[in-house]
Amino acid sequence: MENTILIKKYPNRRLYNTESSSYITIHDVAELIQEGSRVEVRDATSDDDVTALVLTQIIMNKAKKNQDLLPVSLLHLAIQYGENLLHEFFDKYLEKTMENYLLYRKTMDNQVSTYLDLGMDFSTLAEKTIKDMESMNVFAETFKHYNTKK
Repeated sequence: MENTILIKKYPNRRLYNTESSSYITIHDVAELIQEGSRVEVRDATSDDDVTALVLTQIIMNKAKKNQDLLPVSLLHLAIQYGENLLHEFFDKYLEKTMENYLLYRKTMDNQVSTYLDLGMDFSTLAEKTIKDMESMNVFAETFKHYNTKK
């Protein structure tokens, strides 16, 4: 993997960044990831891959600060259905969904910036959207009445 930083985890819970040849904290690992780096964490004595464990610890630390980091309903499902089903879901779908969302968000941000740079008047765009929504409401009401007559 490109831009992957190897980190050694020692038995005393210390983390060693092999790229910078320095000890770092779990917070430093989170910052590396936020800056776009990928990390691989290996146990210094057994050479086991403990990346998932360290990344889970980062998420748990964030959850302590922000109590609703993950929805309670998702946590219930994780416990109820176990690791196999969730691992498959996270492995196949969640990562792609997050990537697509971030790409969409970036595209929309760029589009809005372009509109602002061009000096577009968003009030006319909002008026048009509201008018379009009103016609959709009329359609929805018609459909609703049709459904209740059956």
